[in-house]
Amino acid sequence: QVQLVESGGGLVQAGGSLRLSCVGSSRTHGLGAVGWYRQAPGQHRALVGSINSRHGTNYVDSVKGRFTISRDNAKSTVYLQMTDLKPEDTAVYYCNSGGTWTSTEYSQGAFWGQGTQVTVSS
Repeated sequence: QVQLVESGGGLVQAGGSLRLSCVGSSRTHGLGAVGWYRQAPGQHRALVGSINSRHGTNYVDSVKGRFTISRDNAKSTVYLQMTDLKPEDTAVYYCNSGGTWTSTEYSQGAFWGQGTQVTVSS
């Protein structure tokens, strides 16, 4: 069992930046591969990007060049640095672990955080 807690969301103007954190805790497992997802009102939850335990990353096209995922394994923490934010980035952002990572995709695992709201004003 892995527990995930996201933080760092908030209200920001278009063009601004935010850094989200996802802290994982498990008695028996490391954090492993982690995916960041987002869910806008009325839409399905969608993958934003992911990172494996060796810092390999992938991203969806809409955030490439603006979002960066990194991790600190010693702190069991994965970060989502978001820059040049746009109103269409407004969503609840979730981290997920336990999934399968490849260089081109991430298949979600069983563990989710509670989400953190990001609102970008125009």
